[in-house]
Amino acid sequence: MIKKRIIKPGRIRRIEGGFSFIPHRFITCGFLQSLNQQELVLYFFLVLVADRYGLSFYSYDSICNLLGLDLSEYLEARKGLIEKELICFETNIFQVLSLPRQPVRVGSKQEDPATVRHLIVQSLKEAGDA
Repeated sequence: MIKKRIIKPGRIRRIEGGFSFIPHRFITCGFLQSLNQQELVLYFFLVLVADRYGLSFYSYDSICNLLGLDLSEYLEARKGLIEKELICFETNIFQVLSLPRQPVRVGSKQEDPATVRHLIVQSLKEAGDA
């Protein structure tokens, strides 16, 4: 068993001002693996900016600019997090919810556009070589 020790005692993190945390169950129960990249970055952002009740009210413009998402990526990520019961959204207010008992599986995953693009480009290259 690994014995833990504090490596930098002067740099122990403390909750000051804001209130953000992610339960360890997020990893151990499969929530992390259930999210795509855009959902994950949006979820972490909402956790970071939320108050102790999980509430925040950033505009989509601010979120897209801060996270480097385009509008469609943001909308899909928000929809995915809502369907997976990790957040709720009303008008301009987000609430990060307590984790459900287990990750909510949403329908079949759509094909990754990057994979489809790669397959098309690869097919065109092969057709050009023939």
